[in-house]
Amino acid sequence: MSNKPESLAAAFIGHLTYERRLSPLTCTSYARDIRVLLKYLSGSDLAQVQLPAIRQVIAQLHGKGLSSKSLSRMLSAWRGFYHYLIRDHHFKHNPCTSVRVPKSAQRLPHALSPDETAQLLNFVSNDMLAARDKAMFELFYSSGLRLAELTQLKPTDVNYEEGTVRVLGKGGKERIIPVGEQALQALRFWLEQRTPLLKPGVTALFLSHRGVAISARTIAHRLKLRGKLQGLHQNVHPHILRHSFASHVLQSSGDLRAVQEMLGHASISTTQIYTHVTIKQLKEVYQRCHPAAREVPVS
Repeated sequence: MSNKPESLAAAFIGHLTYERRLSPLTCTSYARDIRVLLKYLSGSDLAQVQLPAIRQVIAQLHGKGLSSKSLSRMLSAWRGFYHYLIRDHHFKHNPCTSVRVPKSAQRLPHALSPDETAQLLNFVSNDMLAARDKAMFELFYSSGLRLAELTQLKPTDVNYEEGTVRVLGKGGKERIIPVGEQALQALRFWLEQRTPLLKPGVTALFLSHRGVAISARTIAHRLKLRGKLQGLHQNVHPHILRHSFASHVLQSSGDLRAVQEMLGHASISTTQIYTHVTIKQLKEVYQRCHPAAREVPVS
């Protein structure tokens, strides 16, 4: 095994792919973050890199406008990379261990309103691809799935009698999530359309027009296009349906723990951001509707 940074990075991604069996999207994200590190440490011996060098890279990236969330994700990938190098390639230390990222203002996830969500999903399944799209988008919103989770689904993962879907989340953790009747109806109709498309050996629930598993990029493109067709004046992306699911369930139930379980968050602190979303929405309603909140006219 070469000690060149690129070879070590490739070996690490292979470890994530074949030993830890992380999802393709997760491995791609790790690879991208490691490439950033190698770019900024260009010409350095990875075994000799010290804490100040990592801090300098973080400072440079922060200066270019990267958020604390993005920097934290990168730093986590770098720590994992060095942990692997210590374990499998006899490196002596991990220079990323004590690094902290600069804090940036927390941005609340944007969610569609219930009316906007209904507007997005109110279209007729008048052909095979429209039937597929409606099933995908209804399931996205009904169960708050991640994009990677949706692409990995098989027909057998949906239990129509119980009204649930089984998904494999981050870290290979499986969870069972309720599915609403509208999504189940859309899924049943799609399964009727799916059979003529299906290529031998393909097990994916959602297929492209070529009969193979649909890609995450295609799903995002189709959702963005559907948002425009339905007259929504904003960028509609897959994660916005997950945000909308969480926000709407929390508004109706107030049950933070249940929302955490359905979203598959390891920590409830991640889910708590949706309490801020609902408070923000309540304030907007208050400002719009309560007489005492309105500006007093000057006499």
